[in-house]
Amino acid sequence: MTCWYEGPLAAFDTETTGVDVETDRIVSAALVVQDAPGTRPRVTRWLVNPGVPVPAAATEVHGLTEEHLQRNGRWPAPVMYEVAQALAEQAAVGRPVVVMNAPFDLTLLDRELRRHRASSLDRWFERSPLLVLDPRVLDKHLDRYRKGRRTLADLCAHYEVELEEAHDAAADATAALEVTRAVGRRFASRLERLSPGELHTLQAVWHAAQARGLQAWFARTGTEEIVDPAWPLRPDLLAAA
Repeated sequence: MTCWYEGPLAAFDTETTGVDVETDRIVSAALVVQDAPGTRPRVTRWLVNPGVPVPAAATEVHGLTEEHLQRNGRWPAPVMYEVAQALAEQAAVGRPVVVMNAPFDLTLLDRELRRHRASSLDRWFERSPLLVLDPRVLDKHLDRYRKGRRTLADLCAHYEVELEEAHDAAADATAALEVTRAVGRRFASRLERLSPGELHTLQAVWHAAQARGLQAWFARTGTEEIVDPAWPLRPDLLAAA
């Protein structure tokens, strides 16, 4: 039987106006689908005119200017519908979706759906659950004592995965997919018997433990930042209040 990391996988990534999932907007997104390792992936890209100013700091990261997005981007409402539908299609066929730092991208998508579609991300997966693989969570759990940062670029360097055009949504999604396959192979003895569904559940537990550890470190260093333990989607602020 083919292990999940040698089978069909998809990957999702976004580029945004900033790092606040509650207020920032998606300016581009990509879904990469690969049927087997080494095969040519199918890539779907979306470019969005967010309808709000795009900070220069964000443009420096992903290269998308406000002028370019106004000229070439589509309005958010139909794009968010298409993105959610594309992810739901992956869930319907049971294909796991790789999302690096899933609580960021998936929560942003959820907030955009609420903002522009009066909907939520969870509604798209009422029939078939989305099975998420987060290379950041997997790597941090399986190699927890390794020192250093664990950004996508760091993981690519560690697992010898090529990252071209960093901060392009399609390129980042493709790299995250390959990193996830590499993690699976390196820790095959611990992962090969787990199904994507079982891994999804375990990652929620692992991420919560990682969040508690980081929160404790913040407390010791006097940092006031709050670490959300929810994975792969942060609860709506109003619902959580």
